[in-house]
Amino acid sequence: MITVHHLEMSRSQRVLWLLEELGLPYEIKVYPRDPKTRLAPAALKQIHPMGKSPVITDGDLVVAESGAILEYLMDRYGPSAAQTDAPIMTLPGTPEHLQCRYWMHFAEGSLMNWLVMKLVFMTIPKQPMPFFVRPIARALCKQVQQRLIDPNIANATAFIESHLTQEPWFAGKCLTLADIQMSFAVSALTARGDLATRCPALTAYVRKMEARPAYQRALVKGGPVIMST
Repeated sequence: MITVHHLEMSRSQRVLWLLEELGLPYEIKVYPRDPKTRLAPAALKQIHPMGKSPVITDGDLVVAESGAILEYLMDRYGPSAAQTDAPIMTLPGTPEHLQCRYWMHFAEGSLMNWLVMKLVFMTIPKQPMPFFVRPIARALCKQVQQRLIDPNIANATAFIESHLTQEPWFAGKCLTLADIQMSFAVSALTARGDLATRCPALTAYVRKMEARPAYQRALVKGGPVIMST
């Protein structure tokens, strides 16, 4: 039996979505975030030394990191998936396979780091600190966001929008692991501003993603996807 060690409002929502798409039986163990620090609880270190989510156990096997988990599940169970509309396994050497790999890496390598930094620098001025320090912290965080973080997010968003005007899914005509991996990032993007007028293709993509029955089932089991600031 597969067990998903699921930290609320985290990347492990991707894992739940894929499991639902593949129609696989699994158990879910939900870990609440620390109410003050918003970090993962120490109990996750009993599952994996890094103490982070997502992490799954499949029998005696422990697999961590969302991308590695998605690839493991797809390699191990994808070929025998009962669902007729499950994500396809792209074939090596095809354009779809290259695109799938690219977006799998883009999600964490080029996008999520900026989104995490955005969350951090939005949160810092709200933390307890001496009153005379708060204006300095607020001004510094604003400058970092305006000069570094926001331009990079805007550039990535424009790139995604351009791509989605040409393809219905990230790796072509069908749902693939690229869409599962990118789901958390695009949810974070759309949660941080009104993109409906500026990014109609991305907005339509998110609606299509969220309308999938498997995505909705994962949402019911895992809870909200994005952590509020």
